[in-house]
Amino acid sequence: QVQLVESGGGLVQSGGSLRLSCAASGRTSSWYAMGWFRQAPGKEREFVARINSSGGITSYADSVKGRFTISRDNAKNTVFLQMNSLKPEDTAVYYCAAGRIGTNTADYWGQGTQVTVSS
Repeated sequence: QVQLVESGGGLVQSGGSLRLSCAASGRTSSWYAMGWFRQAPGKEREFVARINSSGGITSYADSVKGRFTISRDNAKNTVFLQMNSLKPEDTAVYYCAAGRIGTNTADYWGQGTQVTVSS
């Protein structure tokens, strides 16, 4: 089992920045790919970003490409999501994920952290 705990969410104005963190613990969490998903009110959960176990390969949803950056520190078992140039449409609950990460699936999930972007 892998436990994931997100932090760093909050309220920010449009154009601002936030940095989300996800602390992983449990079974060899550094071996896993990790990622971020989000779910806005009334919408389905969607993929945001993914990073492989070594941190050398990343992928992003088109909607965040160029604005968000995913990274990880395996020594601290932590993955980060740096979010810049935030827009109101980025408002959602952001979930950390680990393991086999698909379009809308993952082996392990965090509880989520709320990000609200005001216009």
